[in-house]
Formats: sequence, structure tokens, C-alpha cells
Amino acid sequence: VKTTLLRFTLPFLAATLLQFLYGAADLIIVGQFANAAGVSAVSTGSQIMQMFTGLAMGLASGGTVIVGQYWGARRREDVQETIGTMFCFFTLFALAMTAFILLFVDPIIAVMNVPEEAKVPAWDYIFICGCGTIFITGYNMVSGILRGMGDSKRPMYFVMVACVVNVVGDLILVGGFGMGAAGAAIATVASQALSLLLSVLVLRRKDFPFDFKRASFRIHRDKLISLVKLGTPVAIQNILVSLSFLIITAIVNNIGLVESAAVGTAGRIGDFGLLGPIAFLSAISAMVAQNIGAGREDRAKATLKYGILFSLVFGVVMFVLLQLFPQGAMSIFNNDQRVIEAGALYLRSFCFDSLLTCFVFSLNGFFGGCGRTGFALANSVLATFLVRVPVVLIVSLIPDTTIFHIGMATPLASAFQVVVQLIYYRLGRWKGAVLVQEGAPADES
Repeated sequence: VKTTLLRFTLPFLAATLLQFLYGAADLIIVGQFANAAGVSAVSTGSQIMQMFTGLAMGLASGGTVIVGQYWGARRREDVQETIGTMFCFFTLFALAMTAFILLFVDPIIAVMNVPEEAKVPAWDYIFICGCGTIFITGYNMVSGILRGMGDSKRPMYFVMVACVVNVVGDLILVGGFGMGAAGAAIATVASQALSLLLSVLVLRRKDFPFDFKRASFRIHRDKLISLVKLGTPVAIQNILVSLSFLIITAIVNNIGLVESAAVGTAGRIGDFGLLGPIAFLSAISAMVAQNIGAGREDRAKATLKYGILFSLVFGVVMFVLLQLFPQGAMSIFNNDQRVIEAGALYLRSFCFDSLLTCFVFSLNGFFGGCGRTGFALANSVLATFLVRVPVVLIVSLIPDTTIFHIGMATPLASAFQVVVQLIYYRLGRWKGAVLVQEGAPADES
């Protein structure tokens, strides 16, 4: 199990790293060629877009579980129907999400308390990225399908192309033409579009369980119900997590421009620390789904154990590095000494989350693979509204508070989640496959 898990996870980890790099490239290059207003705009705008991306990723994770369980049970026809349903549903979903973003850019800017100097570049960044929502949604959908089938390599290749295109685009538009946040957004959208186009072209030429014929692009009611049932809780969970960080950003934006840029930059560094746990979450979810579909609960539990151990290696390394070299990490993204010092203060408390998320993400991947995404949602809601948000609000009202104290809200929320997860695991409520027990017997072909 551990060898299979590593072999499956490493390409996904590489893809996640590349996806982070092409997202971080916006902030790094804007930080080097623009001012604090540009950095604040990109950091705030990227968090807004991350919330919508998390919504798409959550729904796509439902597709991963469905495809994984059917694939493990060798029900190829069900796999094809699921893929056809996903193509149709995600197209409609992306169009609706794009319309929403473009219509509500101004209210979003107002709610986020974006500093006055950063309002125009933030508007540009959100509007342009919103126009490309269909591309990032499509990429996450295709990647979710492939990972459900046990293929983590091709998503890595697709995002590798996107990373290179985005970095080159940022250097040309931001560094060369001085377009700031707008240039970074254009480069991001172009890279996402190319990644999706490449993925579709490759899949049409490879052994893929979908024929891309017009008649196959249709929504199957039972598959859609399963997709929504499993994906919606994860999507809502992602939104709540993003929302809690947006609340933190809005509070910090109200403190000042330097603090806004500092927390936004530190958040990107924190995202880097999540790469290992995120990779293992998706790998665990896909492998557990296939093993549950095949009736191998023992291998599913072994997958969880090794997933926690492997991801913990990344967490410990990240924690040590951020405790020892927080200013060095900040200087990679920004050359403003005030921003670097403020961000280092935030990182010293925030980095404790690097250790706890190894457990949170691995356990969520396990429960998701078992089809128990509703529990992960409930746990996230409790952590968000009982711990993370209240702590930030209370701390922000204390006289002489600093962003070091605000940074503690995230690890406290994660600690709460781990305790609840372990109790749920011990109770054994996660047991039992949710899909392969229904419908026709498995196709042995």
C-alpha cells in the first residue's frame, strides 16, 4: 500500500507544487515589479478567486470518488456515464459562476475592505480572472476524473505547461509592460485556458473511457445526484475555509496597507506548506474510493495510516523552516522591509498549522473516499464558526493586538478538527461503500 500510495502521490504532489508556483508567480513578480498596492490587490483578489476555485475543486472531488468506486468495481459503463454527466454539469456550473463573479466585483471589493490604493488593481484582477473561471473549472474536472481512475501523471503534465506559460506571461506583462495586477491576471487566465485545451486534446487521443461523441454528452440523473451528494459538502467546506480566511483578510485590510500585503503574502507561503497534505488528501481519497469499491477496507485503512506519516514529513519540515527563517521566506515574495517584518510575525504563529493539517487533510481524504463527505463539511463548519472566526474577531478587539495573535486562529481551528475526526474514526461511522452496492453488478470486462 505505501509503495502504491507514494507512486500515485508523487506526480500529484509535483502537479500541486506547479499549480502553487503558477499561482504564486503572480504575487512574486508583482511584488518585485509593483508597489504594496499591487501586492495587496493580487493577494486579496487571489483569495477571492481561490474561494470559487475551491468550490469547483470540491465538486470535482465528488467526481473523483464516484469514478474511483466504479473503476474499482470495474463498472466501465457507469464510469462513462459519470464522465458525460460531469462534462455537461461543470460547463453549466462554470458559466453560472463566471456570471456571478463579473456581476458582483464591486460589492466584493467593498465587503473585503480593500485599501483605497489597491481598489482599482484588485477590481482588474478579479474581473479578468473571473472571465477565465471556465478554464480552471474544466481543468479541475478533468484532473478529478483521471485521479479517480488512478492516473496522477497526466494532470501533472497539464499543469506543468500552465505553470511555464503563466510565469513567462507574468514576466512579459508585469515585468516588461508594467501592467501590474491586470497583467498577472491575463497571464493566469491564458495559462489555464491552454492547460484545459491540452488536457482535452490528449484525452481524445488516449485510451480514455469516454468517446467524446455528441450523444455521450448528457446528464444522467442518478450520476448527477451522486455527484452533488458527494461533491457539495466538500465544495461548501472549501468555501467556508476560504471565507474564514477572507474574514481574516478583511479585518487585516482594515488595519492598514502594510498588514494587508503582509498577511496576503504570508498566506501564499502557508499555501506552500499545504502542498504535501493536499497531495495526500487527493491521493488518499482516490485510493480509498477504489479499495472501498473493491471491498478492501483493510487496504483503505492502511492507505490512511501511511498518508498521515508521509504528509507529516512535509509538515515538520515546513514548520521548522518557517520558525527559523520567516523573513527569508517573506523576502522571496516581497522586497518591502515593512511587509517582510510584519509577515514574519504572522508566520511564526500561523506555521503551527503545518503540523495539524497533515492529520486534517489525510482524514478528510479517507472519509471522502468512503463517501462520507457530509461529516467533513459538518466538522469544517464547527471549526470555522466556533473557533477560527470567533478567535479572529475577539483578538482583533483586544488593545495592542498584532497579526501574530491573529495568526493563531488557524492552528486552533485545525486542532479542533483533528479531535472531532479521531472521535468519528473510532466510532466507525464511515464504514460501507455508497455507490457500488447500488445498481447492476460490476462489469468484468
